[in-house]
Amino acid sequence: MEGSMRMGRLLAVWSEWEIRVLVLTSLALQVFLLFSAGIRKRNVSALLGLLLWLAYLLADSIAIYALGYLSQTRVPTGVNAQSHRIQAFWAPFLLLHLGGQDTITAFSIEDNELWKRHLLSLISQVVLATYVFAKSRPGADILAPAVFMFLSGIVKYGERTWALKCASMDNLRSGMVTTPDPGPNFAKFMEEFRFTSQAGLHAEIVIEPERRGGVTAAAIAEEDVDYDKVITDARRFFDTFKRLFVNLILSFQDRTRSQATFLRLKQDQAYKMIEIELSLMYDTLHSKAAVIHTWYGRMFRCVTLLSTSAACILFNVQAKGRYNESYNGIDICITNLLFGGALCLEVYAIGVMLISYWTYAALQGCNSPALSRLIFQSIEYFRPERRPKWSNLMAQHNLISYCLHDRATLLTNVLAMFGLKGHWDIWMYTQHIDVLPELKTMVFKELKDKAVSIVDNAESYRKFSNHRGQWALQCKGYYDEFGWSVEVEFDESILLWHIATDLCFHFDDGNDADAKAKAKQDVDISRAVSNYMLFLLVARPFMLTAGIGQIRFGDTCAEARIFFDREVARPNEHAAAKMVLDVNVEIAPRDVKGDRSKSVLFDACRLAKRLLVLPPGKRWRLIRVVWVEILCYAACKCQSNFHAKQLSNGGELLTVVWFLMAHLGMGEQYRIEAGHARAKLIVEKN
Repeated sequence: MEGSMRMGRLLAVWSEWEIRVLVLTSLALQVFLLFSAGIRKRNVSALLGLLLWLAYLLADSIAIYALGYLSQTRVPTGVNAQSHRIQAFWAPFLLLHLGGQDTITAFSIEDNELWKRHLLSLISQVVLATYVFAKSRPGADILAPAVFMFLSGIVKYGERTWALKCASMDNLRSGMVTTPDPGPNFAKFMEEFRFTSQAGLHAEIVIEPERRGGVTAAAIAEEDVDYDKVITDARRFFDTFKRLFVNLILSFQDRTRSQATFLRLKQDQAYKMIEIELSLMYDTLHSKAAVIHTWYGRMFRCVTLLSTSAACILFNVQAKGRYNESYNGIDICITNLLFGGALCLEVYAIGVMLISYWTYAALQGCNSPALSRLIFQSIEYFRPERRPKWSNLMAQHNLISYCLHDRATLLTNVLAMFGLKGHWDIWMYTQHIDVLPELKTMVFKELKDKAVSIVDNAESYRKFSNHRGQWALQCKGYYDEFGWSVEVEFDESILLWHIATDLCFHFDDGNDADAKAKAKQDVDISRAVSNYMLFLLVARPFMLTAGIGQIRFGDTCAEARIFFDREVARPNEHAAAKMVLDVNVEIAPRDVKGDRSKSVLFDACRLAKRLLVLPPGKRWRLIRVVWVEILCYAACKCQSNFHAKQLSNGGELLTVVWFLMAHLGMGEQYRIEAGHARAKLIVEKN
């Protein structure tokens, strides 16, 4: 009996506090989303991603549930009626929360495609909130503040829906399609040619191709560009190169303009410009940037700030003396907390909007140098040039290490039953390291040298993007010996070179440590790219060309485990590599085993043994250039929507390389290699 009474009291307390807890939780989630959402483009933390995902889903669910709760609450009479009226006044605040924050409208790019659902939700929730408020029969003291809050809530919710629509792939693509170009009037020209011929005159057509500007190697000289110029140029190029994300083509004019800038940039400035462009693309896809950085977006921001401020003032000034008598003090405190939260979030969002790259670039077209300078100084302070605009990390996954340390346990067996073992392995056996400055330097130098050497040959640009080690081997003179390893399927080539790189590394570690120390930079780059490409093969297979990489990886791991288990105790990585290298591979494994198993463990051993014949310096230079070429090939072959998808997960080195290649004129997106031909009709009398 006593337990039932205690439970009844708890239920009564919860019934009184339920709506209060809901609106305060909704506000807390909005605060978390505003301050944390923008971090994820520079952070690869799985915990942060999980928390943001939960907050993003719960924010809408709780606000909608709270509105539904208020709509189902019976309007009380007497003293309790006043308390219900002030709780009904929270309905427009819930609309404001449904409008979300400027820093996040979509958790993933797929959410943008649901903008029609959000439009329907906007209409239904506005109707529901209006019904909740009207049902409470509000007095004149609450009506005026409620009108202003409804205005703010509807505007914010409308902004979110419009931002989702603007970021949907169909809308992005249609907004970037160029004006239809029919070209020169062919029918009219040929009609003149026919009339001239019929008149007995000799006519000859002379074609003058459109003049193509270009950058010659002799004219290229590096220049030191200031940070403000980098921001302005990044914003200018973004309008052109964002077309890559929706699979639209570029022209030779776009290549020429980009090369004229990028071939003169220093390495750090080139990467910084690309980082800013990718940051702008993230803003376009996942925030309200496409809306708030327009004239009407700025106007709406002023409307919501002024409207919320007016509602707060009216609520606390109008009929002030009656509040303590008519309304519950706790509800008044919660209402003022909602006002304070709304105003603080609005002011913070406006501050973030003002010190953005969008705003600074827009001010360059206005005659306001003082304001422009102030904004730039704020950007330098809050977003300094030296701070990466993405995670600047590359994931590392190593096959031999994984095979040696992965053990069957009760937990892994249970995870395997539910198909989660792969996710567990990736989480357990993947590390992240900073992108090596030496790797950035080498990629930039290699791509820049190629761009200069083939600057006038459009077909060579396209051929270069199709090389995945062949060009490097040919230049070094080792194609006849190692060409087979890069002519197989791409995923097989990655596994072959990954295992071979590891075997060479551990062989040098025990036999020629001095030589390896001299080639330390080449070794570090090779190992970093090797482990990164294996991570992509295992964890991000959608970013590579279609193949059976995961099957091949699984078969190779299975064979490696059986091979290593021959020892009584599991060997360490150095001993495991020595065991593999000790195997006689004079006969190709496929000739002995057949091709049912897709394992490449001992094919990689054959490759490693041939590489070990070379002197350490030459060996590691060769491995390094092959891996860099494999990295560039993977970057330009990855589908654009998968590049876009990774922007919200801290970014990928692959995406940075892809964008750098595009700016230097390489890739398959350049499809217009000639402009309008200028045809002249030369008429000669017979």
